[in-house]
Amino acid sequence: MPHPLISSKYWIFDMDGTLTLAKHDFSAIRQALGLPADQTILESLATLPPATAAPLYERLQAIELEIAKLSEAAEGALELLNYLSAQGARVGILTRNSVLNTQVTLAAAGLAQHFAAADLVSRDCAPPKPHPAGIQRLLAQWQAPPQAAVMVGDFVYDLQAGRAAGTRTLYIDPSAAFPAREHADWCISSLRELLV
Repeated sequence: MPHPLISSKYWIFDMDGTLTLAKHDFSAIRQALGLPADQTILESLATLPPATAAPLYERLQAIELEIAKLSEAAEGALELLNYLSAQGARVGILTRNSVLNTQVTLAAAGLAQHFAAADLVSRDCAPPKPHPAGIQRLLAQWQAPPQAAVMVGDFVYDLQAGRAAGTRTLYIDPSAAFPAREHADWCISSLRELLV
């Protein structure tokens, strides 16, 4: 029996670890940038003076770009996007990555054909998740009410952004541990579960 969300017409996906296999070693990236181990990268950079942060943002971009070039689609991602496209659903990306790395990631993973450029929302054009502004931007473009949309992600910030924007939230965790379960309306371990 198909998943109850599969008939939704508006889908907002996190990218890394959701549509693509997780490849980022965030601890190693923080170490390479000289950032505290107990803070997320973008939040750490935001606390620094602009002159200090600028070269670190450049280094982050370079590290992420190398990872982006190696991207692979997650299990069931292409099948799900093919299905949603055939059903006329609108799909977008909301990522804490940059716009360039978003484009490179989707191309490397073989998923780029499913997304219009205007529907790729990165840290370059909206405050990063868990802020809901990126979701609100996509919903406004699509003229879609929040309750008609689904935010899909593998991290608590994805789910918090969806909740703050008023969308339904779908939590993907291949380990099926779901440590942020309280922020999710549904939990799955593979995108393929949506099509069963």
